[in-house]
Amino acid sequence: MDNLAGREFHADPHPFYAQWRREGPVREVQLASGAVVWLITRYDDARQALTDPRFSKQGRNKGHPSDTIERALSRHMLAVDPPDHTRLRRLVSAAFTARRIEALRPRIAEITSSLLDFMAEQSGPFDLIDAFAFPLPIQVICELLGIPAEDRDSFRRWSNIIVGGVAYQADFPGAAQAMVAYIRGLLAARRSDPGDDLLSGLIEVRDSEDRLDEDELISMVFLLLIAGHETTVNLIGNGAALLLTERDRWERLRADPGLLPTAIEEFLRYESPVETATFRITSEPVTIGGQNLPAYAPVVIGLLSANRDEARFPDPDELRLDRPQNPHLAFGHGIHYCLGAPLARLEAQIAFGALIERFPGLRLAGPASELTWRPGLLLRGLFTLPVTTGPE
Repeated sequence: MDNLAGREFHADPHPFYAQWRREGPVREVQLASGAVVWLITRYDDARQALTDPRFSKQGRNKGHPSDTIERALSRHMLAVDPPDHTRLRRLVSAAFTARRIEALRPRIAEITSSLLDFMAEQSGPFDLIDAFAFPLPIQVICELLGIPAEDRDSFRRWSNIIVGGVAYQADFPGAAQAMVAYIRGLLAARRSDPGDDLLSGLIEVRDSEDRLDEDELISMVFLLLIAGHETTVNLIGNGAALLLTERDRWERLRADPGLLPTAIEEFLRYESPVETATFRITSEPVTIGGQNLPAYAPVVIGLLSANRDEARFPDPDELRLDRPQNPHLAFGHGIHYCLGAPLARLEAQIAFGALIERFPGLRLAGPASELTWRPGLLLRGLFTLPVTTGPE
């Protein structure tokens, strides 16, 4: 049985996915935890699974976990099926509006400019992840929610543990408990002193007599904090690495900034910041990709693999900054399509546009072959991205 915990797989999973798409597109694989799941690797099958209600987020358990911490972290819309999902999505969408996102544009540009000023002061190589790709989205999401920016390092530590998989298993309970306690405190503060931030909006939003309860609020803030910065960190980091490892890409984007929107979509497809969708469970026997899955089978949908599917994308292993048709699945598909996709795209457009304009000579500070990817199957991102702005 194929094992997804191997070092070679994490270093470059694309050859593995390509082979599996050819030889067994829906197959049983073993995770780092030892659990065995069904992995879906082809685009059409992935798209089907993302919309088919038989691939459930809850499986047998349609109730709520009894553990206090687990319950507080699993009541968000990404973890439930309709009708709970429909209700939660409606309430959150009422507060997380396109107008609120677009209003962030000047502030995102201001934060970006400040970070670039700091980078300009560096006399030697520095890590673009630490200096730019991480602080931009975490500061944006903290300000959007009304969370003090000085707490962002704590969030990064908790987030790394929570999404880090088996490597951080021993630290998970403490990180989860700390994050839940912190969010409870924030909610209490906003109830007594509401502001113009998203957190206050989530507390106050209602549809007739319906509103989010305490666990739902904690869970939604948790989801927005994790998803609202982790994916954008990877989008900026992965995209910058793709541009800098093939210098002609950087120069082409510099010469034609109008390519930026399509380039960002290609970054999302080619090196998707989310490698797999969150777990599903079959609610009944399902046939997909020619494979019969039993009821209550755990399923992982390979977004990274689907986005390199030869049957859907011409020359999928070629990064094309001007790829005209790009219906990638980086933000998912169907009812669970990422609510924060417009914010991620906005941050990426501002970030890459300003970075290329401010530092046209930016380059890698070491061999591309030494770049290493973070372990885990959920997210796809680099540990570090050493760069320099100094003379060659």
